[in-house]
Amino acid sequence: MENEKHWRRVFQTRAPNEVSWYQPHLELSFQMISRSGVHPDSRLLDVGGGDSTLVDDLVRDGFSDVTVLDIASSAIERAKYRLGNASTKITWIESDILHAPLRNDSYDVWHDRAVFHFFINEKARREYVSRAKSALKSGAHLILATFAADGPERCSGLPTMRYSPQTLAYEVGEYFTLVESQPETHKTPQGKEQHFIYCRFRRR
Repeated sequence: MENEKHWRRVFQTRAPNEVSWYQPHLELSFQMISRSGVHPDSRLLDVGGGDSTLVDDLVRDGFSDVTVLDIASSAIERAKYRLGNASTKITWIESDILHAPLRNDSYDVWHDRAVFHFFINEKARREYVSRAKSALKSGAHLILATFAADGPERCSGLPTMRYSPQTLAYEVGEYFTLVESQPETHKTPQGKEQHFIYCRFRRR
C-alpha cells in the first residue's frame, strides 16, 4: 500500500517528461525485444510501463498482444490518454508486480525498465524472479534494465540496488540464462547522467 501511495504521488505531481527515467523512445529496450525473435502475435508484458512510450512503439510496429502493468493508476490513465483509441488494443493491469494476476506459461517477453532495482529486500527479489519464471513460456525472454554498478543509489526518494551483468545474472540465474547485456548512459530531463545495464535472459 505504501508503494502504491508513493508512486501515485510521483505521477500525480510530475509531468511525463519530468520523471528522471523519461525517454521519448526506449530504443535499447525495443532493440532487445526485436532481437529476441518475437513476432507481431507474441505476448509481451511491460512491467512498470504505465507511462512509458514503449507501448506506443510496440503498437506502431504491429504487436497485437501487449500487456502493460503498473502500480500507479495515474500512470496508466496518462498512457491511455496519450494512446487514444489505440489504448483499447492493450491489456492494462493496475497492480504491484508481486501480487499481479498473471497466467502461468503465458508470455514470450517480460520487459522491465527501472522497476527491479527498487526491490532492495532479498525476499521480494526472489518472489519477483519466481513470478517471472512462472509467467514466461519455456524459452521465452526476460529483459531487465536496472541501474548499473556505478548508477544512482537512490531514485524518486527511494533507495535502489545496482547491478553488473554478472550480479543480475546471479539474481535470476536459477531459472534464466544470460543471452546479452548492454550498458546505457541515460540523460535525465534535468540533464544528469544515470548509468543503466540492460540484460536479456532466456528462460530455461
